[in-house]
Amino acid sequence: MKEKIDKAVLIWLLSGCFLIATMVIIGGITRLTHSGLSMVEWKLIMGSIPPLNEQEWTEIFEKYQQTPEFKIKHNHFTLSEFKSIFFWEYFHRMIGRFIGIVFIVPFLYFLFQKRLSKSMFQKLLIVLGMGAFQGFLGWFMVKSGLVNRPDVSHYRLAAHLVTALILYSYTFWLALEVVFERSFSLPKSFTSLQKILAVFVIILFLQITYGAFVAGLKAGLFYPTFPKMGNSWIPIAVSFGFQDNGFMSLFENIATVQFIHRYTAKILLVLVIVLWVKSRNLDLPSRLKFGINGLAITVMIQFLSGVLTLLFKIPVSLGVFHQFGAIVLLTFSIFAIYQLKGEPEKVLQNN
Repeated sequence: MKEKIDKAVLIWLLSGCFLIATMVIIGGITRLTHSGLSMVEWKLIMGSIPPLNEQEWTEIFEKYQQTPEFKIKHNHFTLSEFKSIFFWEYFHRMIGRFIGIVFIVPFLYFLFQKRLSKSMFQKLLIVLGMGAFQGFLGWFMVKSGLVNRPDVSHYRLAAHLVTALILYSYTFWLALEVVFERSFSLPKSFTSLQKILAVFVIILFLQITYGAFVAGLKAGLFYPTFPKMGNSWIPIAVSFGFQDNGFMSLFENIATVQFIHRYTAKILLVLVIVLWVKSRNLDLPSRLKFGINGLAITVMIQFLSGVLTLLFKIPVSLGVFHQFGAIVLLTFSIFAIYQLKGEPEKVLQNN
């Protein structure tokens, strides 16, 4: 632990993490309630003002009526029904703007107060750049559902989600740097944990990416059975997908995408069990024990919530809980990796 911690900077970074996580959760609700295509215009400043009277609501509703989603899916919608889906997308965008303010204003204040090291300043510029890019990806994703088909591109959906979680992870890492000293001297007995965690995080991001593919393709509505997919461990639609689309079946075939998402979950479960068992034979510092134990518990809860979400055909409550679980899982992963890679050997022995 550092002798002197700038608590204001720490609170700022953790607040940013909380808001990014909230943004991801609201984004999940927006998707699950089919609200994401209700705002058809992108106005950075004026878009912050919601419709204030019936005339403005009517004008916005008329614009929505020109979209593929209304024409194909929601042509029965009344103005009142439109307002219910408009709320979530509006709320989602407002949180995005608020996050921008929360990051930029304190950043300028701390910079003016000379409370940021050169290294931290450079890293925070990356955070700001990633935040701006995330905003662009959000609109880029929505735009794909306003042209010909009433669904956003699952590729753009995955890019939007994964970059948000990368931003969350990087910001959380910076918060840990404010709290803990880092060096790279570790007992050799810890290297196996490092390797397992590194593989775990890589597969975790693959799993999150395929989770977004499942959501974008609505693949979760197919094969709502467990442990088999229908009556088979590997449904015949997987092989047909490769025959029809070849390599692209890995990303576009509904059966293949769900199959990969299922089995990466099982790989993560096995990895975390191996990690936990190995950690039991080592004299770990309390923080690292906390991280690994939290990781193991969260993986098991996340696996169970994924199964239940599938079996109950993706109710909003379970879908949102499953997405929240991914954020918690990622948090424990980053915390454990930081403790493994960052503590000096003398601290690991004596803490």
